[in-house]
Order: sequence, then C-alpha cells, then structure tokens
Amino acid sequence: MNKKVIWIIIGLMSAALVGVVWLQMGLIFTSIRVNEDKFEKDVFEALNTVVQRIEQKEQREVLNHYSNGYVTSYLETEVSQNGQALIQMDFSQHQAQQVGEDLHASQIASVLNNNCKCSKCVEERDQLSRSLFVYYKQNMNSIPLAERISLLHLKGHLKKELANRGINIPYDYGVFANQTNSFVIVDDHYVVEDMNPKEITPGYKSIYQSKYSVELFPEDIPSPGMLKVHFPTKNSYVWRSAWLNFMGSILFTGIILFSFAYTIFVIFRQKKVSEMKNDFINNMTHEFKTPIATISLASDSITSPMISGNPDKVRRFANIIKQENIRMNNQVEKVLQMAVIEKQDFSMNTADVNVHEVIDRAMENIGLQVEKREGTAKAVLEATNPIVEGDLTHISNIINNLLDNANKYSPENPDITVYTRNVNSGVQVTVEDKGMGMSKEARKHIFDKFYRVHTGNLHDVKGFGLGLSYVKAMMTAHKGTIDVKSELGKGSSFTLFFQHKIDNK
Repeated sequence: MNKKVIWIIIGLMSAALVGVVWLQMGLIFTSIRVNEDKFEKDVFEALNTVVQRIEQKEQREVLNHYSNGYVTSYLETEVSQNGQALIQMDFSQHQAQQVGEDLHASQIASVLNNNCKCSKCVEERDQLSRSLFVYYKQNMNSIPLAERISLLHLKGHLKKELANRGINIPYDYGVFANQTNSFVIVDDHYVVEDMNPKEITPGYKSIYQSKYSVELFPEDIPSPGMLKVHFPTKNSYVWRSAWLNFMGSILFTGIILFSFAYTIFVIFRQKKVSEMKNDFINNMTHEFKTPIATISLASDSITSPMISGNPDKVRRFANIIKQENIRMNNQVEKVLQMAVIEKQDFSMNTADVNVHEVIDRAMENIGLQVEKREGTAKAVLEATNPIVEGDLTHISNIINNLLDNANKYSPENPDITVYTRNVNSGVQVTVEDKGMGMSKEARKHIFDKFYRVHTGNLHDVKGFGLGLSYVKAMMTAHKGTIDVKSELGKGSSFTLFFQHKIDNK
C-alpha cells in the first residue's frame, strides 16, 4: 500500500469521524432545545393555572359576600362550564352600579334566597348574581394587589402545579404590582411597597428579569400585576437528560479517535517494517550473490582438466570456497542470532572482561581493512580500571560491530578513534569516526532491526541492518547504555557504558 492510498484512507476516516461527531452534537443540542421548550411550556401552563385558581377564589369570595349557598353553587357551575365567562357578561357600568347602589343587602339576599324555580325568578337571580360580580370587579382596582392574593393559597397552588408537571427544582417567585412598580410578595412573604422606587431591589432582579411571567387578574383592565418565577438551576435541569448522552458521546468519540490514531500508527509502522524487510531481502540477496558466484566459479575451476592436475591451484580454489562458505555462514549466523535475541532465549557467560584487551584485538582486525583504504584507526585508552563484568564473546561482537560500521560509513580515508575512561561504577567506551554521519531522522531508527542508513542506490555498504540492533540488545542485557551523537557529513560517535559489576536488581 503506497502513501497516497494511506493518506486518502486517513482523509476519508477523518471526514467520517468529524461527520459523526457533528451529527451527534446536533442531536444532543436538538434534545436540549426540545427539553427547554417543554420546560417553558410546562412552566407557563402551571403559572396560568395558578392565576386561574387565584381568580376563581376571588370570584367565590365576591359572590359569597352577599350570597348564600345558591350563589356559591351557581358560581361553581358557571366557572366549571364556562371558565371565565362570568366576568365576560355584557353588563353596562350603569347597570352594575345601579345594582350595587340601589339595592340594600337585605333586598339582594331576599332575591338570591328566593327558592322559586319559575323561569322569571331563576332569570332574576342569575342576572343579579352576574351584576353583583361585575360591580365588585369594577371596584377591585381600588384594592391593593397584596390584599387580593392569599399567600398560602399562592404558595400551595404554585408548588402543586409545578410538581404535577415534573418540575421539582428550586425556584424563586414574586408578585409584581404594576401600579407601584415594585414587588408585593417574594418567596412566601409580603414585601413593604416602595411608592416611589427608583429601581428594582438588587436581590429581586433575577425574578424581575425572568421570562417566566404571566398577568394576574388578566380580565382587569389594566392588569394590576404579574406573577413571576425564576429557576436558578434551570440549565442543569434542562441538561439533565442530555448529560449522559453528552458524556457518552465524548467517551465513545474518544475511543474511536484513539482507535483511529492507533490504527494509523500501526499502518505506518507496518509499512516501515515492510520496507525494511524488503531492504533486508534485497541486501541478503546481494550479500549471498557474490560468495555463491565465487564458490560456483571456484568449483568449475577445480573440475576443469587444466586445474585438477595442479595441486597448488586446486588448494587455492578450495581455500577460496572455504572462505566464502565461512562468510555466508557468518551472515546466516547473524540472522539466527537476532532471532534468538528477539525471543530472549539466550544466556550470557559472565566473567571479568578487560575492555582494553578486547579493543586491542578488535583494532588489529579493523586496522588491516582501514589501511587498505589509506585510513587510520587508533585507540586512546585512558581508563585506569578497564575490568567490567560481562560476556567476552558478546562484548567483542559489540566493539567489532561499531568499528565495522565506522569503516563502512566512511566513504574515503577512514579516521576512527576509540576512547576509554572510567566513570562512576564503570567504564565508558566511545567509538568515533569522521564518516558520512546521520540525519536526525536516521538517528531515531538506527537501533531498529533491519534498518540501514540510506546511501542511495549503491551497494557499497554491505550488511543486513542487524548490527546496531544486536548492539542495543546486548547493551541492555549487560545493564549498560548506548548513546549516539551524529551530524550529517561530519561523522558519528557511539558511547557505551559497561558496569564493573552488573546490577541484577
């Protein structure tokens, strides 16, 4: 899978993820708006019902002022059947005043208590009852608003109506008088009216500014006041049902995002591993091609009649076959060795190892190769105590691998130096070269298995990309460390640390 396809897939998955999040957020906010609309509808229904209850109570009190049980029964029947129809009867102001002024209480009671069921008496009683109510309604504006409302009645009905609609959250309420431009009732108590208020009392502003407000006694013209309610925790109530959805959306979106990011990481890592394995196969083919060709040529030469009769030439070609076979066997051994290390299925024969002796032997081996390329290899051994605990074979391989890399990645005239010095509880070994160096990106991956620093299309740098991976694994097994410093075009420096005594904790 090439990078273009991978980035297309990433783009599509990202667009799909953004779309899912956008749709989910849209559904959540739609749910919140629906909850808010329902809340407002329920609140206004409750407030209107409370206002209706207050007005019905006043109606009964007005008629009971002059009536007996008949008028009470009549009012209840009219209210239940026609709602506010009583106060909407078309009686002129003169007619209402005449009833209130010309008839004495005894005369009114006489008419209302008349139990005659003839149509004339019934009509007379009905007309008188309605006229009485209209008369008193027209004179109600002269009565202070606070006196027209029972505090207990208001409190009880407001709590009941809100509870009936499932609204059981804290609230503040107040009765605002239009005439005095001030509150007369706030939260279960009466308020002393300020007849010349300059502004609303700061403590009542939240109630005054609340949008949950309905007119009291709406049939009065003008209305004497407003019933207002404020809900401090309204937002949490509206969000309550959507909160779990919101948190669930965040959680599952986070899981999807993490899975998406991890998948992309794995795709790129696998692509990189695939590329390194392909490089490994190509390098292995190249590494084996030369010795196989050499062995094949030497074998053909030995079987030739011209060569088979010459013992010296046969011995020479046999030695070539042997050397090339050893070379191939060493390459195979490296691959098998890394497989064992990867499985952690190896053991170390630890003993006291003199690092200086290991370096001297390694310098003899690399010295011959460096001299052929007109380079130099030297050791500056300054450690006063070069004895460390470790496996001699693996420590030798570590030093040889680093020296071999220093030689390989020095294009011309290699200049290699090995330094040693004592540090706290161990020995520090530095292998330094003046070769081609590495980029910052390359330094991140040089210890990865099969990774090799790219040198273009040339195959002059041989190997499988296993050397530094082996070095890193062995330094970890020895409880040591390895650090690298490198600058492109200026060379590299590998610093090893070996302990005098391995800490097995």
